Amino acid sequence: MFEFFASLFGYLLSFLYGIINNYGLAIILFTIIIKLALLPLSIKQQKTMKKSAKMQEKMKVIQFKYKNDPEKMNQEIMNLYKTEKMSPFSGCLTAIIQMLLLLSIFYLVKSPLTYMQKIPTDDINKYVTQLQEDGKEVSKVYPEIDLIREYNWLKEKNPEDSNIEKANLQMNFLGLDLSKIPQQNITDYTVYIIPVLYILSSFISIRMTTAMQQKQNEKKKESVIDGETGKEVKEENEMDAVMQTNKMMSWMMPIMSISIAFVAPLGLALYWLVNNILMILERLILDKMIKQEDEEE
Repeated sequence: MFEFFASLFGYLLSFLYGIINNYGLAIILFTIIIKLALLPLSIKQQKTMKKSAKMQEKMKVIQFKYKNDPEKMNQEIMNLYKTEKMSPFSGCLTAIIQMLLLLSIFYLVKSPLTYMQKIPTDDINKYVTQLQEDGKEVSKVYPEIDLIREYNWLKEKNPEDSNIEKANLQMNFLGLDLSKIPQQNITDYTVYIIPVLYILSSFISIRMTTAMQQKQNEKKKESVIDGETGKEVKEENEMDAVMQTNKMMSWMMPIMSISIAFVAPLGLALYWLVNNILMILERLILDKMIKQEDEEE
């Protein structure tokens, strides 16, 4: 499945590269287009998060009211979801899409000759064999990146092979070689620039998410009113546990991405960096828009 989407995204990246003739700029434009395509989903997600936060207060009332009758409690909660026209699994779709993008674009950047340049697998294997027979070292994980680096040698070895020209990708971006892998170039300080910027943008994104969650949880944390008795039910310990869980979840994806960024070509880290910057801007704009809508209502 990931190969299919990597190939699909490859057509778009190849089209952009054909216009710009620079791999880095093509990735930036590619990221912007993907982000714009997912904008309706992002708007829906933001609205769902706001609506879900309001629903939590009603759910707590139901949970307290029917705490001794689990069956009735579950029934009332499901009725609440139907009334509010929401699904208990509404957040799953976004998580699935994020994971799909993460792995599909990893495949794309890992093997650009296959998914972007559409060079047949047999030809790629032939080029790899030629390099190995000449005593050149070829990575088992990123053989296509090595083929791109050895383009000139392969061109001399296969002067009449039209597919060789497709391996001539311009990977230099602002003085950075996007084909380089930090793990394989530990002494080259330039390979850390994009991953470090990505880490900083991740911290900003996490801080924003945490701050929003804290504001929501502080409101829930104050009290939940039992509709019949008016009794205030303190839930500080429970809210603290929820906040800790949300905090851990918000760190999981960036930590996983950072780990991959240091063992993958820099092109992948560039995609994540640009995506993070766009996500921060998107979150600020959408949050402001939704607040205005709430005030008008």
